[in-house]
Amino acid sequence: MNMKELDKILSSSDADGLALYDFLVNNTDLADEEILALIGKLTEADTTGQFVASAARYLQAIDPERFRPEIDKLINAAIDKDRERAYIPALLATVWGPDYMERSAELRETDDNFRRIFKRVYPEGAI
Repeated sequence: MNMKELDKILSSSDADGLALYDFLVNNTDLADEEILALIGKLTEADTTGQFVASAARYLQAIDPERFRPEIDKLINAAIDKDRERAYIPALLATVWGPDYMERSAELRETDDNFRRIFKRVYPEGAI
């Protein structure tokens, strides 16, 4: 991993979400503080929530325990940015499992991110 490349990306004022997402996916061996800095930059660049939601799904798939703080930050950003609910619905099954609907009452009580997404996707409750 080229540290100059990371420094260039983090200091760029015009980095786009796709380039940052691609860099994150290809460099998950970065130190935790570098990944957090990259996620911060990705959050700034992503205006729709597409890339932060995709990054959360990717990190969840490769190592949910190691990346739990990063995944939580990405999910928070996705909730805030995805006003059209185009990307956050996919997080439900990816992060909380395919049986999330059966466990939705419990998850709404115990997980703030789940509650916030569920409320947006199912505004009138489970159908």
